[in-house]
Amino acid sequence: MGRRRRLFWKNFKFKYKLTIINENTLEEVVGLRVSKMNGLSVLLSVLAVLFLIAACIIAFTPLRNYLPGYMNSEVRAQIVENALTVDSLQEVMNRQHLYIMNIQDLFSGKVKIDSAQTLDSLTMRRADTLMERTKREEEFRQQYEEREKYNLTTISTQPDINGLLLYRPTRGMVSSHFNAEKKHFATDIAANPNESVLATMDGTVVLSTYTADAGYVIAVQHNQDLLSLYKYCGSLLKKEGDRVKGGEAIAVVGNSPMPGKEPHLHFELWFKGHPVNSEKYIVY
Repeated sequence: MGRRRRLFWKNFKFKYKLTIINENTLEEVVGLRVSKMNGLSVLLSVLAVLFLIAACIIAFTPLRNYLPGYMNSEVRAQIVENALTVDSLQEVMNRQHLYIMNIQDLFSGKVKIDSAQTLDSLTMRRADTLMERTKREEEFRQQYEEREKYNLTTISTQPDINGLLLYRPTRGMVSSHFNAEKKHFATDIAANPNESVLATMDGTVVLSTYTADAGYVIAVQHNQDLLSLYKYCGSLLKKEGDRVKGGEAIAVVGNSPMPGKEPHLHFELWFKGHPVNSEKYIVY
């Protein structure tokens, strides 16, 4: 065994002579003595140099940002800024689209000119909000209200949602309280722009869209026949069908589309089809 090992190392270290000879004069031009060990050493050295060069290129060039988990804070900030810019451009395009459609309705006679207060309002309102109610619609509304006036089934009792853990939808101060008599079925929360909007409970997103009068709107269907609605968002982080956890960010607060209105979140809570005063169950 020891003899074989000695023979192996002897053969591995045995040097071969590489000679270049002038064909005419048979004079030795270059003579080089190499062994298998020398060849392996040179090969390993070349590979090490190539590895160092590749490592330096990746470490000191923008190529490092393509490695998983190696993206620096500047690139992340740039990506977020680009996403917000694209979202702002999309909102501008939507406003321009609504403006053109409303102008077409004015010229075609579908909407009365007197119903549009200012030209700026045309970028936030659609034809159905500009049109006056027809006589038939007024009669139907009066008949329905008269019929439902003494309907006891429409009177919402105290919802049985006590004991449920409801997260505060966003950080801020309550600027407008729930008032069923004035048909204000929501709690308005004044917050800073781009403040996170959180899901009040676990659930499924059933609505994620943009509207002219309420900006970006998202709704989440929860268990126990509970539905939460978030209006006046700046951008949405979830789409319809997504499952969300309570306290998970689903949108960000944006500027209100109504002129003169400060940035705020319009938060509605509905239980079995009836509006609920969320201030009784959430500490703002």
